[in-house]
Amino acid sequence: MSVLKDLYNVVTDRRENPQEGSYTCYLFEQGVDKICKKCGEECTEMVIAAKNQDNDELKNEIADLFYHVMVLCANQGLDVTEVEAVLEERSHKIGNLKQFHVSDHNT
Repeated sequence: MSVLKDLYNVVTDRRENPQEGSYTCYLFEQGVDKICKKCGEECTEMVIAAKNQDNDELKNEIADLFYHVMVLCANQGLDVTEVEAVLEERSHKIGNLKQFHVSDHNT
């Protein structure tokens, strides 16, 4: 079993069996707006760490982002295996570079 699936299992267990003082339970109590806010904050911190070329900080920010994404998945009833399936499907695509639409910003 992957570490992300293990993390997801812990998160869903907290949702089903709330524990006093649990940060995960706090996020569930606050709801989707708070969870999304935390995902955004962690994403921004990850970008800053990358721009600062600080891989020690970057790995921690990515871990924080993964955790908050797992909380979001659990909150929304989206099993992490569904996300894994999408990634698995995408990994088999060859030549999957998307053609980007070029916009004329002058109009």
